[in-house]
Amino acid sequence: MALSASSQPLVRARAAVSNALNRLAPRERRAVTVAAWVLGLGLVWWLAVSPALDTLVHAGERHAKLDAQLGQMQRMAAAAEGLRGQSTAQPPSRDESLRTLEVATNGLGGTAQLSVLGDRATVTLRNTAPDALAQWLAQVRINARLLPLQSQLSREPGSPGWSGTIVLSGPSLGAGS
Repeated sequence: MALSASSQPLVRARAAVSNALNRLAPRERRAVTVAAWVLGLGLVWWLAVSPALDTLVHAGERHAKLDAQLGQMQRMAAAAEGLRGQSTAQPPSRDESLRTLEVATNGLGGTAQLSVLGDRATVTLRNTAPDALAQWLAQVRINARLLPLQSQLSREPGSPGWSGTIVLSGPSLGAGS
């Protein structure tokens, strides 16, 4: 029976190890065998058992983290679906859109002034609180279906809010409405 060329080095290495072990005293042979087993078991632990054990130990927290991410993604998908449903509905009339914009702007108190010219609405802000501005932008986008076309906002050091102008436009302010 002929040996393949790739197995010959393995056979030679096995024979060399066997010869080296045979030259050792029985006690030394036992020590080398025990050391080889310890080394082999250490490698098995390091390469196979430890990673699997780590996965098993941390599986619960990873599962909880992934569940939280899934829940967040589902909420975002529901919000996107809601917005998609709104975008297919008929936009509000010009009067409804302007009325909604005025109500939202009045909600900013005396920090905002509204002017409408043609198909654009300009809001001038003076020290408007950031949270109020964010809420106002959301209301205008969702309820009046207007989007900012241009904004020039600044915040002075020590100032409580934003100052500047925001120009809004949308299909309900267009010439065809």
